[in-house]
Amino acid sequence: MKTRKFTAKTSREALRMVRAELGGDAVILSNRKLGENVEIVAVASEELADIAQRPEQPQGSGRPAVNTQQAVPDTRHQEQRDILGEIKLMRDMMQEQLACLTWSGMGQRDPQRNRLLRGMLNAGFSPVLSRQLLDKMPANADIAWAQKVLGHNLRVAAKEDDVVVRGGAVALIGPTGVGKTTTVAKLAARAVVRYGADKVALLTTDSYRIGAHDQLRIYGRILGVPVHAVRDTSDLRLTLSALKHKHLVLIDTIGMGQRDSRVAAQNEMLDETGVRRLLLLNAASSGDTLDDVVRMYHGAGVIGCIPTKLDEAATLGAVLDVAVRHRLALHYVANGQRVPEDLHEVNLDYLLHRAFKPYAEAAPFALQELEIPALMSGAALAMGGQYVS
Repeated sequence: MKTRKFTAKTSREALRMVRAELGGDAVILSNRKLGENVEIVAVASEELADIAQRPEQPQGSGRPAVNTQQAVPDTRHQEQRDILGEIKLMRDMMQEQLACLTWSGMGQRDPQRNRLLRGMLNAGFSPVLSRQLLDKMPANADIAWAQKVLGHNLRVAAKEDDVVVRGGAVALIGPTGVGKTTTVAKLAARAVVRYGADKVALLTTDSYRIGAHDQLRIYGRILGVPVHAVRDTSDLRLTLSALKHKHLVLIDTIGMGQRDSRVAAQNEMLDETGVRRLLLLNAASSGDTLDDVVRMYHGAGVIGCIPTKLDEAATLGAVLDVAVRHRLALHYVANGQRVPEDLHEVNLDYLLHRAFKPYAEAAPFALQELEIPALMSGAALAMGGQYVS
């Protein structure tokens, strides 16, 4: 077995050397301080695989057995696989410990960076996005720098892409309770003010919820615009054809959980009829939930998102994080039930200010300083794509 030694000033640098030379599956055999440096002894995973697959030689023969399958019993193969599994487990544990030590050292060497990291995590930003941001952080940078970088990576719909200005058929999609019907009414009110009630129409595909059609019809009566209910793809196609003279047709869709089997059918119906879609994201939801919603609802026809319920969200980091990582353009933001007052154009300065507002140190969900290394070591080992430019 051919082992290699790697020496660097920090564990992080040594790990990078290991990955560059032996690959991400390299097995770390030892790690120790060597004066002011760190020494890591590692071996390529292929070396261990070769050992595990090497046939057992008969004693005294001086040459390998002719028939490998007969010479090595199945139990011997199993033992070797078990040993390999244990070595790989040890490698993963050591890599996690080294990454943990790296983040602990960062907190001591660069307390300002550590404070920014802690602030981002407590604001709801994911460890993955936070680490990528900090990797680009120059010396003496502060929250203002982080806000500027995030603002650069948050996409905002251009004026010409505004759904009210551009017109056409647009569906609002998202889980139950995210505010689709109310947001449809808010957008319709803006279009009525600008183009007149005769240029706007409302549709609903929601025939499941009791009173869903009645709620939209009440909004339609207040605004003076017609409301139509559609059942399936052919019905939607015929209705859109009849309303092609309208400037804007807004479609209120069925409220259902992101894992509901009907989500795929709804996406297919909107794709087949060429309807563009805006995904509504509940800003009060957790990051994992929002990530799940985007994965299930996202598609070629989704032109962007509208964060809703900003008035109910304690932090905004999660919804902004999801918008950055999934490259979702922000079209509007909604912060209440009033129609049409509680729909606003995107103000990035305001959103980022809200995202980084001070949090309560004693809050039960606030990360403490000693908890950050363990959390970030896992993120370091499971990095996804590149999200920050």
